[in-house]
Amino acid sequence: MPKGKQTGDLFRAAAARDPALVPLAERMRPRTVDEVVGQQHILGPNTLLREAIETDQVPSLVFWGPPGTGKTTLARVIAAATRAELVALSAVDSGIKDIREAVAQAERRLAENRQRTLLLIDEIHRFNKAQQDALLPHVERGTVTLIGATTENPSFEVNSALLSRTRVFALRSLEEADLRVLLDRALSDRERGLKGEFRATDEFLEHVTKHSSGDARRALSALEVAAARARAERRDLLDARDAEEALQQKTLLYDKAGDAHYDTISAFIKSLRGSDPDAAAYYLVRMLESGEEPRFLLRRMVIFAAEDVGNAEPRALGVAVDALRAFELVGLPEGVLPMTQAAVFLATCPKSNSTLTTYSSARKAVLEQGPLPVPLKLRNAPTPLMKSMGYSGGYRYPHNFTGNYVPEEYLPDALRGQRFYAPSQSGEEANIADRLENWRRQAEQRRAGEEQAQAAEDDAARKLDPSD
Repeated sequence: MPKGKQTGDLFRAAAARDPALVPLAERMRPRTVDEVVGQQHILGPNTLLREAIETDQVPSLVFWGPPGTGKTTLARVIAAATRAELVALSAVDSGIKDIREAVAQAERRLAENRQRTLLLIDEIHRFNKAQQDALLPHVERGTVTLIGATTENPSFEVNSALLSRTRVFALRSLEEADLRVLLDRALSDRERGLKGEFRATDEFLEHVTKHSSGDARRALSALEVAAARARAERRDLLDARDAEEALQQKTLLYDKAGDAHYDTISAFIKSLRGSDPDAAAYYLVRMLESGEEPRFLLRRMVIFAAEDVGNAEPRALGVAVDALRAFELVGLPEGVLPMTQAAVFLATCPKSNSTLTTYSSARKAVLEQGPLPVPLKLRNAPTPLMKSMGYSGGYRYPHNFTGNYVPEEYLPDALRGQRFYAPSQSGEEANIADRLENWRRQAEQRRAGEEQAQAAEDDAARKLDPSD
């Protein structure tokens, strides 16, 4: 039996014996779509996901969102609504063997009971390429309906082949009003909650909802800790002091678990872009000490090196990639040193976003104009027929000319003269700008000379033409 399924069975068995043995956040998981709080952008009336659930036509999915927003809960709700068997695996401690075992069970279940299987892969971004590829044929055949859950952007963490066979739904952090609903529900629920044993002041509820970062699990866990504290002191009223104590304890656990810090990563990137090595180092260390995944930070630095430094300092990309390789080689704790070196280097580099603007401009031309014909002189001519059709005719090999450069037009005719790359005057890119300007000046002189020669040729032709 797959590891994740065994864990789920243990939870259910424990809950059957004594619900108090199961954490409050686990007990209060919604059981139906209508019990789900928040996420109305994907579960509201007439939304794609809600209609898929109600019509029992759920495709393979990836739920992407911050911790505590209901990714696992939604998988359970979908399984209950569609009467499918939910098999849960964690990518942290599962491998290809567990996938094969789960698929074999799904095949038997489908053949014997005509029951479908929802295969939930928690933290699917932690599966490597081979493990993700192992899912592909079973998803394609419909042996299992995959539900991947991830806190990382699936565009970067999930193989494109697997991603193309799933629908991605982005979950959002819960609003304070949503968390208030959950807390009120947990306080009053006599089956799974605190059974009305405790009352909470407005100050308690406001403090918990404000400081739970949109995380339902964090809010309910804080409530549970506060209730235990009040119970030990033979009180039934939860106040602001209980909330402060509960969240202080929970914050340490939350940070140690390595949950994503979206505001902090934004501050880190903006500090790099703003050329402030002190702030960049501070936010880097803050995230590392909070348990952030180092590879996530390294990937962000690789992207930054291309997007915000680019050719103003061509070494930047190499430094960022080398830091990633160095971390893979030495790991923690020493791996923080090449990370810090890279962050300081990137912050102190000259900046240019011309890589991003060049890509955007070229992409705009491609999307607007479509696949324009490649000029004949640039086409490959491996056969006599293609040569006779003009392929490769007139192409001039730059290395045959002084300076390894010859003025030439390489863009399709419809785009002739357009410029996508506009180098800045920052760092090395200033030298690139000078070099390009010199080459373009030569091209303009050649073009003017050709036009002048053509005009002279046309003028001579007119003089010889008796009909003129």
